[in-house]
Amino acid sequence: MDADSLRCLLSGEYALVEEALIKFNKQNSQVFNFLHFTSTGQWVLIWNKLFAYLADAGMPHRVACLMAIKVLSRDKTYLNDTVTVEQLDTLLQLAGIGAPDACEATQEVQVEALKCLSNMIFQSTKCQEMCLGNASTEGIIRRVKMYKEAPYGYDIKYFDMKLLFLLTAINCDIRAKVRDQLHGRVYLVETLYLFMSQAATFKEFSDKDLDLINEVLKVLFNLTVYTSDNLVPEEEEATQFHRLVSVLHDLFFYRTLNRDKIVSLHSNIVNLLTSVPVSCYVELVTPLNAKCDSPLGQGDDAMTIVPFEGKNMYVLQLLVEFLRKNFQKAEKKSDQYELLSPILTVLIKAIRADAINRRYVRSVILPPLRDVRDRPEIGKELRNYLCSVLTSPCTQIADLSAELLFVLCKENVGRMIKYTGYGNAAGLFANRGLLGGRTAKGSEQYSSDSEDSDTEEYKQLQHAINPVLGCYEPPKANPLEGMSDEQKEYEAMELVKLMDKLQRQGLIQPCKIGEDGRPQAVEHIMELQEEIPEQQRDHKRKT
Repeated sequence: MDADSLRCLLSGEYALVEEALIKFNKQNSQVFNFLHFTSTGQWVLIWNKLFAYLADAGMPHRVACLMAIKVLSRDKTYLNDTVTVEQLDTLLQLAGIGAPDACEATQEVQVEALKCLSNMIFQSTKCQEMCLGNASTEGIIRRVKMYKEAPYGYDIKYFDMKLLFLLTAINCDIRAKVRDQLHGRVYLVETLYLFMSQAATFKEFSDKDLDLINEVLKVLFNLTVYTSDNLVPEEEEATQFHRLVSVLHDLFFYRTLNRDKIVSLHSNIVNLLTSVPVSCYVELVTPLNAKCDSPLGQGDDAMTIVPFEGKNMYVLQLLVEFLRKNFQKAEKKSDQYELLSPILTVLIKAIRADAINRRYVRSVILPPLRDVRDRPEIGKELRNYLCSVLTSPCTQIADLSAELLFVLCKENVGRMIKYTGYGNAAGLFANRGLLGGRTAKGSEQYSSDSEDSDTEEYKQLQHAINPVLGCYEPPKANPLEGMSDEQKEYEAMELVKLMDKLQRQGLIQPCKIGEDGRPQAVEHIMELQEEIPEQQRDHKRKT
């Protein structure tokens, strides 16, 4: 900044100040590092002078002044050292979320003040700490409660949510305050319902509608993310969660012309559902012949009706399709966890919540087997995608995929092997102590009636299916055919020697199945012989 422009900016003569502010904002609109200001001390000088202007009720150029503060706040070098409680309170008042006095600032001023606050809270730990004791969160929630009556513009609502998201994401104490003391979760759910009601006639969102709704969903995620599945929510909290899931259910029935926006909406809903107790998932499925209690209704569009056992499974269908599309995206990206973890978690919760949910999802993901000539992990169906990540180096995804398939198989070891192959499922069996054909502890919760219905194609090849691979394996010549017993014994001992060598080199670790159904390391390969008589007895009992 040249000396003449700086002199005009600091002059206090508002005619000169206006011209200097316009020039400053234009020159620095895309600047994020102000080394040329911070190294000379000009940053602090300009910063304090701008707030002095804002404190003057007669200052005519507040928008330009706030824009300059927004630009300067991108550089955090001196922000913690310079910002004061009074400066932050000034911005809160101009944003309309300060002390509960009437805000006389125009909507344009309020929006620019909200942008300044967002930058400062993001960049400064001091500002974050200040917001725990000032009126920021109370002010936002107070305004949220007035959305229905007051004609607030889109920008104010949008940056209200942006700021509230930052506050609840960065500071866990603010998060608890908004959730528990200010009942923010209740008011935000009602805000969602308000936005939906305003678009209820055609059940179609504009891009701005969706931007607002997505920001509200992100804040709600912050307010629910630490909910424990192991704790049954108290009655009041359970009511809140049921209401939340009911509104999320209705959100799935809205349309938009912008495909990317609707994908973003579904992604935010899925993220939020990961933190919802399993007991509330019943709200995602409604009876076919029932009308929604809300004035929104469910509509008569046949595209939103997926009948299954007297229920409308439209939402579950969308969730399953969301998983399919994310698997397709994951093929082209390296970060499987971010794409797959939330939707896998949601589907696991959904199928654990109700048997009918499990039966529907199973009918889509694990339909009766037909073509079993390829391995389960090869192909473009959901079963193939899920089996393909069972041995993924991303253990979280492998575990979630295994759990989803296992629950769909009613936690039955034999059925899991049938659909995935023993090789793919071995990690799950080892982790749960199910090696050696043991029964899962949770399997008794499922009904005893079988849901298997083998196809003719499967029955024709069943005898030749390799249970380890999980697919048909053409007959092969016996490699021991024509050998004498002495030759067979020689080859067996050679194999033992090779395995012993690999073990001593630390390349492999032979194991046997322990009493707990988990693998236990053996000190020598010959210890595996002890297992043979027991395995033979088990085989005779089964046959």
